[in-house]
Amino acid sequence: MTIQLAIKRLFDVVVCLIVLILGAPIYLVVAALVKLSSPGPILFVQDRVGLMGRVFRTYKFRTMVGAPDESSVVWSQSDEQRITRVGRFLRDYGLDELPQAVNILKGDMSIVGPRPPLPSQVESYSEHQKIMFRMRPGVFSLAAVRGRRSIPMEERIELHVRYVENWSLGLDAMILCKGLLVVLGRENASETIG
Repeated sequence: MTIQLAIKRLFDVVVCLIVLILGAPIYLVVAALVKLSSPGPILFVQDRVGLMGRVFRTYKFRTMVGAPDESSVVWSQSDEQRITRVGRFLRDYGLDELPQAVNILKGDMSIVGPRPPLPSQVESYSEHQKIMFRMRPGVFSLAAVRGRRSIPMEERIELHVRYVENWSLGLDAMILCKGLLVVLGRENASETIG
């Protein structure tokens, strides 16, 4: 298991370095589009909970005019209405999460793993649900390939736990391949959380 985890970490670092180097022009174009689309910062920075319950700061390209209520567990209709045209495109194709390559290089995240929740969400987690914190959170997750944002929060958390309990490099490969197809196909791209 230790060797497999080392391989997983090496894969994360190598892929993210390649993405950051070869994708630099894409990052610059997206950053410019975000800046031109509405007033505000280019990046949206938010506290999330990761490995062993540690809080870290995650980075995304800003997709809204203003900022969502960070204490809210559920996206509101007003949050939806504040998404810019550029922001909608970025969300639909997962491009808003490109800056999380930095989180991965720092060791806060992995390419594949449970999605990191807000600290306010974790307050209500059971001990069983907290099993998800035994692995680094990921950009792609089992929940993403099972329904992305269309499935209820409780079911998503259970899928995160199932991922940790059944983790293997083969499972990661399956999630990564299917996850890319889900994002490129814009399946269940709506932000509304049930």
